[in-house]
Amino acid sequence: MTKLSVNINKFATLRNSRGGNNPDVLKAAIDAQLFGADGVTVHPRPDERHIRYSDVREIKKIVTTEFNIEGNSQEQKFVDLVLEVKPDQVTLVPDALGQITSNHGWDTIAHREYLVEIIGVFKKAGIRTSIFVDPIIEMVEGAAETGTDRIELYTEGYATAFLLNKEAAIAPYAAAAKRANDLGLGINAGHDLDLHNLKYFAQHTPGLLEVSIGHALVCDAIYLGYENTVQMYKRQLG
Repeated sequence: MTKLSVNINKFATLRNSRGGNNPDVLKAAIDAQLFGADGVTVHPRPDERHIRYSDVREIKKIVTTEFNIEGNSQEQKFVDLVLEVKPDQVTLVPDALGQITSNHGWDTIAHREYLVEIIGVFKKAGIRTSIFVDPIIEMVEGAAETGTDRIELYTEGYATAFLLNKEAAIAPYAAAAKRANDLGLGINAGHDLDLHNLKYFAQHTPGLLEVSIGHALVCDAIYLGYENTVQMYKRQLG
């Protein structure tokens, strides 16, 4: 069954907007696991506008499932943090400085040399690597040449197109997943997956190992309750 990793960045965004420690990000991580999540994801950025580097260190101490740290490996501060904390998985995202949210995958052909080098750094430390890619066959093939363990399919395009034509929306993702399977790459996915489109995506993406969901899950939790929402997302993957 596909695993659910809960991205808790939005809890930190809410906390930081008021100061203090409400909501408690550490408790959000603990409860996600208690409520059935298979992992916890964080995406620290240099300005620490949501997850702080100190949060990452504290969360590592309480994760009993799987810990996934996303971020821009072109920032040395991020690389140093990951090597210090040693999560189960690091997901490399080609964010620009100050970017609001991730909006594209790596050009695995143009950045092949860099990716080979940085992935080697993390794998030498015993950390599973995943790289953010768009559902383009050439990018998947390029990813396979970098030495990465997995790819994370960037799913905003799917989520947008799903509202118009779900068969057309899933087609490039299913093709990319099939090619990844052929090349021996593990497959993760994330961005704008929600209770409406997740089940269809999981059913039609062969070999899908893990989804990382934050924004939609936290929004749903406001109305449906955190525990109930985590379990509802898990059922979509069942």
